[in-house]
Amino acid sequence: MIKKFCFIIVLILFGINNSIIHAQTLREKIGQMIWASFTGTRLNDTIKVDLQRRNLGGVILYAGNIVNPNQIKLLNDTIKLFSKTPSFIAVDQEGGKVARLNSTNGFKNSYTAYTLGTVFNQEDSTRKSASTMASWLKQCGFNVNLAPVVDVNVNPNSPAIGKLERSFSQNPETVFQHSAWFIDEFNKKNILTCLKHFPGHGSALQDSHLGFTDITNTWSNSELVPYQSLFSQEYKNLVMIGHLYNAHLDSAYPASLSKNVTTDILRNQLGFNGVTITDGMAMQAITLNYSFEDAVEYAVNAGNDILLYTSVLRNGSSLVRNVIDIVEEKVNQRKISLNRIEESYNKIIQLKAKYGIITSIDQLTNASIPTGFVLYQNYPNPFNPSTMIEFSVPQAGYYSLKVFNIIGEEVANLMNREMESGIHKISFDASKLPSGIYIYRLTGNNVNISKKMTLMK
Repeated sequence: MIKKFCFIIVLILFGINNSIIHAQTLREKIGQMIWASFTGTRLNDTIKVDLQRRNLGGVILYAGNIVNPNQIKLLNDTIKLFSKTPSFIAVDQEGGKVARLNSTNGFKNSYTAYTLGTVFNQEDSTRKSASTMASWLKQCGFNVNLAPVVDVNVNPNSPAIGKLERSFSQNPETVFQHSAWFIDEFNKKNILTCLKHFPGHGSALQDSHLGFTDITNTWSNSELVPYQSLFSQEYKNLVMIGHLYNAHLDSAYPASLSKNVTTDILRNQLGFNGVTITDGMAMQAITLNYSFEDAVEYAVNAGNDILLYTSVLRNGSSLVRNVIDIVEEKVNQRKISLNRIEESYNKIIQLKAKYGIITSIDQLTNASIPTGFVLYQNYPNPFNPSTMIEFSVPQAGYYSLKVFNIIGEEVANLMNREMESGIHKISFDASKLPSGIYIYRLTGNNVNISKKMTLMK
C-alpha cells in the first residue's frame, strides 16, 4: 500500500510513466480523444457502451440532462461507474445566459461575465460568483467547467458573444484579470477550466453555430492578449478552438481545422502546453462545409487533442464508434500519424492525473506492457489449416509480418502497417498451402525476428 501511495504522488506531480500510458490500445487511446453528450436524464445504452467498451474520454451535460442537484449528482456518479478510464465530466457554467445550473433546476441565477467585468469590475464580485458556481459543480460531481470566455467584447452586437453578455470586457487586460480570478476560484475546488474561443470570437458578425463565420476583417491581435497573459501565469488546462475563419491566419481552413492556428500559433508561438478541444463538431460552420469524415481528419491533424460532439448517435448507431473507426482507418492509411494520437492521449491522461481524475495505475493498465520485441511461437503448432501468431512491440512504428516457405519464397503478407506499442495477434490461414515447414518474420523499427512453424494436412 505504501509503494502504491508513493506512486500515485509521483504520478500526480510528475506525470504518468510512459510505459503505463502506452498500456491502452490504439482504439482506446482514440476513445479518450472524444467527448460526447446524450439526451435525457439517465444514461442510455449507447453511452454506457461508449464509456465501458470504447473508452470514451469525456461527457458534456446540457440543460436537458439536469433536473435538480440530487439527480445530477446521481447521474454523474453513474457516468463515473461506467467509465473504463475515469471521464472528464463537463458543463458550460459561464454565468448569466450560459449557465446550465440555474434557478430552473434547483440552483440560483448567476451574473453574466459582462456584468462582472464591465458593470461591477470588482475582484470580490467575480471571485464570489466563480466560487459559488465552483461549489455547485463540485457538489454535483463535475470536474470540468467549459469557461471562462476570454473573448474580447470587440463587437457588442456579436450574436454569439456580445449580445449574450459572455465577454467580461472590451478591454483585453480586463478580460485577462477577471478570467484569472475566475480560474483561481475553480482551481481551489479542483475543477478544470477551459478558455474559449481561440483565437477570439468577440468581433464576429456571425454565429458559428449557424454557419460559416469569417473574422478576417474584424479580428485583431489584441484578442490574443488574454491568452498570452494567462499562459504567462502557467495556465495549462484546456483551450477550446473556435470554428472561426481568418484568412490572415489560414486562407484554407477555420481555426478548429487549421494546423497553422491550433499548432503553430497557439502552441509554438504562444507556448500553450495543455489540452486543446474543438468547439462542437456538429455546429453548422463545420457540417455545412465539410464531410463528417474530412472534419474528423482535419481536426486531429490540426492538433486538437479532443473532438467535442453534442450527441452519441450518428445514423442510428454509436457516433463514438464511428469516429474511432475513422481515425483508426486514417492511421492505418498513414493520413494521421500514430505520433499525433500518442501526443494527444498523453496530454489527456496527464491532465486527468494532475486534477486527480485518475488516481491509480489500475485505472489505466489493462494489458501487459512489453519491455522488448518478442515474436512468440505460433499456436497451435503444428497446425491445420490456421494458426495464431502473437508478437509484442515496445514502441509505436511501422511493422510487417510475412510468411515464407522453406526456400525463402514469400507466401503470405499478414500485416504491413503502422502499429501502436503493445501485444498483437494475427491469424494465419494456410488452407491453400501444402504441408511443410514455414517461416514467419516480423520486421520494422530496427527489429528482424523469425520463427518456424509446421503445417500438417
